[in-house]
Amino acid sequence: MPRFCHRFASLLGLSLMLTGVPAFADARLNLVATTGMVADIVSQIGGERVEVQGLMGPGVDPHLYRQTRSDVVAMSRADAVFWNGLNLEVQLAELLGRLGKRSPVFAVGEAVPREVLLADEDYADQPDPHIWMDPGRWRHAVMAARDALVELDPEGSDAFEARAEAYLEELDDLDAYARKVLASIPDTSRALVTAHDAFGYFGEAYALEVMGIQGFSTESEAGLSRIETLVDLLVEREIGAIFVETSVSERSIRALIEGSAAVGHEVRIGGELFSDAMGPEGSYEGSWLGMLDHNITTIARALGGDAPEAGWQGRLGMDAPHTDEEE
Repeated sequence: MPRFCHRFASLLGLSLMLTGVPAFADARLNLVATTGMVADIVSQIGGERVEVQGLMGPGVDPHLYRQTRSDVVAMSRADAVFWNGLNLEVQLAELLGRLGKRSPVFAVGEAVPREVLLADEDYADQPDPHIWMDPGRWRHAVMAARDALVELDPEGSDAFEARAEAYLEELDDLDAYARKVLASIPDTSRALVTAHDAFGYFGEAYALEVMGIQGFSTESEAGLSRIETLVDLLVEREIGAIFVETSVSERSIRALIEGSAAVGHEVRIGGELFSDAMGPEGSYEGSWLGMLDHNITTIARALGGDAPEAGWQGRLGMDAPHTDEEE
């Protein structure tokens, strides 16, 4: 029997509190998640029945991330590990494969039906892993996280089901907001140019043409020919705004701006988007709902659409973490 089962059995049948919190704090599941997006949904659904440690914080690129010694220790001691999968955390895949032979490991992204996954044009067997960019696809990951938590802690199933249902309702509300404000972008401006191909699902969901300087993985290099192709496109389409990403170097974006300027076309940075990592811990943008709200609102406003400055819930930039410097 897994050690987390022993821990729950030791409660000797004591009833759960009405809130769904275990009778003792020690009964919480000790979980590790790779990316911030995965950690967030596991934490949101698990509530006070779980303690979740995320390995990759703000600004960290999961395509390039390599485990530290403390990561290995944390994953080895955890009751379960959650990851996105779909070749996102490629540097961790071998370790997680070995770990999965002796303890629970859940790749929530791989719950998305294969027929709705996008693939690399040159490598059809390599799916686009950025499924959190589309609420419709991400809901599969949410439900997979819920089912995994029920498997790990059957006594918490009612609490997990209720929290997941409430979370999915918020997801649907955010999706409705996205459809409304992104539809307001003029037809001539419906092009989203970013550092790498992280926004394919986003573009497909909301009818935006997406162009990344790099491919699905930031391991790929942006060649001169790609920069020249995109410069030509920016000039031809009269696109005036492109976007940087918090987890990807601005070098290629700067090259695109300079290349456009060299042929007499002015391009500005329309804003900074969250792609492979969320915002600062403790902020609204440090949640999946908040990061997507930020992206949706930033893109809509930069491309000439109509969206409130503070976003869907009026919370963008309103609850940044407090620092000593602000005192």
